[in-house]
This record gives sequence, structure tokens and C-alpha cells, in this order.
Amino acid sequence: MELPLVYTTVINNRINYIFTQLIFRLLKIEFGITTNLNEFDTFKGPKICYTESRIGDSLWIKPSGLLHEQGINEQCIQVSDYEGLKIFFRTDDRCDLPFDIFSASFLLLSRYEEYLSNRADKHLRFEAIQSLAYLHGFLHEPLVDKWVLLLKKKLKERFPELVMPDQIYTFQPSIDIDNPFAFKHKGIFRTIGALLRALFRLDFNTLFGRLTALGGVTKDPYDTYDYIGEIEQKHNTRSLYFFLVGDYGRHDTNVPIRKIAYQNLIRGINATHNTGIHPSYSSNKSVEILGKELKRFSRVTGERIVRSRQHYLQIRMPDTYRNLIQLGIREEYSMGYASAIGFRASTSFPFKFYDLPEEKETNLLVIPFQIMDVTLHNYLRLRSTEAMTHISKIIDEVKAVNGYFIPIWHNESLSEYGMWTGWRKVFEDMFEYASENKPEEDRLKEEEPQESL
Repeated sequence: MELPLVYTTVINNRINYIFTQLIFRLLKIEFGITTNLNEFDTFKGPKICYTESRIGDSLWIKPSGLLHEQGINEQCIQVSDYEGLKIFFRTDDRCDLPFDIFSASFLLLSRYEEYLSNRADKHLRFEAIQSLAYLHGFLHEPLVDKWVLLLKKKLKERFPELVMPDQIYTFQPSIDIDNPFAFKHKGIFRTIGALLRALFRLDFNTLFGRLTALGGVTKDPYDTYDYIGEIEQKHNTRSLYFFLVGDYGRHDTNVPIRKIAYQNLIRGINATHNTGIHPSYSSNKSVEILGKELKRFSRVTGERIVRSRQHYLQIRMPDTYRNLIQLGIREEYSMGYASAIGFRASTSFPFKFYDLPEEKETNLLVIPFQIMDVTLHNYLRLRSTEAMTHISKIIDEVKAVNGYFIPIWHNESLSEYGMWTGWRKVFEDMFEYASENKPEEDRLKEEEPQESL
């Protein structure tokens, strides 16, 4: 059977980008695209027309105009409902889909709204409550993925012979290492200062815990790596690790990378897991600092680093992504919110970063996450016994579209220490629930590995 052919009056970077994401990457079918009306008219295979009126027996989507624009302009977004889903850029009810799925998806995936916002939280982050998804009640849905399934249904109805393979659900846990150890390897001045603060506050539990860990009597509470490995082995899954190696600062209180124990930890995990850089808080303001941290991490692993997740999930559009691209990062894992669980870009699937000011698709693969331990505990203020109810709903949404479920945990949240008492059970229950119906092979393991130096 011939490959589907798309007809549009204009082919530009926006159209190429979003048609490739939706049709090739998500529907998993190759397609052609043309502005030649005669070629389209005489074509015998499945046809999609992205035009003002229907052409022949093609599937018809009417453009709203966004993909024919250039630059970043205020958009009039009016959200309505269609077949149980929120939609916008409504066009013509005579169409096979009564809204411009391509423009709507482009607006969400390009993070168009983040360029228009002049508000930010104290860490200069775009907040969930500002988003279209939050304001219109679809933050907890992978809406783009559901729209694509709707497009698949319409294509199948019009062209029953068209083969569109199903996606495969993937569970990829990830661990951020902000502080590899709670008490050990912090340096004499930080250690003495911490001991004195505990003594001054009469916090004898912390004082005793620190002294016994430093003396080797008990294990450092943040040394949870063996435990994580046991859970991974039980479910035949390996986590993706991100390490913070920046200089000490107010928001970067990690163990110095010069400490041999930290280097050995990184090398040990890197030998059996995919790893990436966790760029420091301060690096988001300086490509030079980011470059220094990447060199440090590369020296320890002996590999060129291609994966990254921002500390504090700091993303400044488009500067953060441009800096990462400049320094050779190919996979970025920060697309989510600190203050809310859900789908920041309204998709669970990876997508290429589209640089709106430059009007071009880049080679940076953005891989969204949906939930984070800190969000559940600190922002939503959930008890450990409440958390799984929220997590399971997100997992159900991902499984319904055969997408990627990627949670963020920290080694310290699995310590059963202090405020994190009881959270190991949440981690274990999440693994159990997320691993149900999971294929043996995860797609992220098929991504190009880190390169040797």
C-alpha cells in the first residue's frame, strides 16, 4: 500500500515539525507532503488535506492559521469539548476533526505560552497555575496523545487498509542525586557547623545520627543505592540517574565532586545504568558554568555526557535549551512542574525542541516526566499514605495512550529519615503498579548510548 500523502498550500518549518511528530513519530507511519495540487488529486493512496476546503476523498483538517505565522503572538484560545476531550482552535464541524489538531499540538509542544508569560515563581520558573492545561482542567491528561489516537481513529475509518502500529508503554524511573550523602564527605567546616547547629537546637536525634554515620557505626541515611537496586532487580528495570556536580552554593549543597567517595559512587552507578548531568542552580545563568560542570562529570565517567535534567527544574525558554544544545546535550528530562503533577507539554512522549524565536526544529530530544517525590510531599503536602492515589491516576493516563511514564525520585526521599519516613512504600507501590503490563524491553534503553571520550 502507498504511504499517506499530505497536501498543504505552504510547507514551512512549523508544518514539517508538527506533522512529523504526530504522524511519523506518534502514529508510526511514513508520509509524503506536497503543495502540488495535481499530484495530490491523482494520488491513489490515503490522503490528508490541510486546507480551507475538502479535496476529493481525503481526510480533511482545516488550518486555523498558527502554523502559517512567524514569530510569537498573542493567541485567542477558546477551549471547548469534542468526543470527551478538550479542544481549541475549533474550525469547521464539517471536517473529519472539527479543530486544527496540528496547530493545537504545536502550541502545546513548542511551549508557546511560556514565551508569552511575564510571571515566574521565586526560582524564575513558569508555574503550572499559569498554564492553559491547568486553567482548563487538562493538566492531568496527555491531551496531545489522546488527540493523536482520535486522529488515528478517523484515519482508520476513512482508510481501513492503512496500517498504523501501536505504541508500546514504557516505564522509566529516574533518580536525581542532589546530595549523595546526608552526613559523610561534607568537609570539616560544614560538618562542624552542622553538629553545632544540632546541638544548639537540642536536636539530639540528628546529632546522634550524624555522629554514628561519621563513625561508621550506622549507614549514611542517604546511601539508599543498594535499596534502589533491589527494587529495580525485582521489576527488571533500571533507573536513569542524574548527578549534581556544581560548586557549593545556597541552592547547590551537594558533596564536592573532588571527594573520592562521590566519584566512586558515580562510576559504580554509571557502569550499570544510564546517567546524566544535573546542572546546578547557578549554571542556568551561565553557559560557562554549565560547560565546567559537564567537563567535571565527563572526567569522572570517561564518557561524553548527552543526558541532562535541570536542578530545581529551571527552564528559561529558549536559553536553557540553547545552552544545552551548544554543549552537546541530546536528551533533556526537565519537562514537568515542581508545583504540580501532570503533563506540562500535554504529552507523555519525547519530542524535539522547537526553537520558536529561531523558527526551527532542533536535535534536542525533550523527554517529559509526570510526577516528582518533592511535588507530592512539599507542594501538594500529601501524606505517604495518600500519594499512591495520585500517582496511579497518572500511570493510568499514560498506559491508556501506551506512552512513557517517567517519575522523579531522589536518593534522600528513600532514606526513611526525617520527613521522608514512610515513602519507601510509595516507591515500591509505584514500581509495582507501573510495572504491570510493561514489556520486557524499554524503549529508552534503545536510545543512542553515551559516547566514550
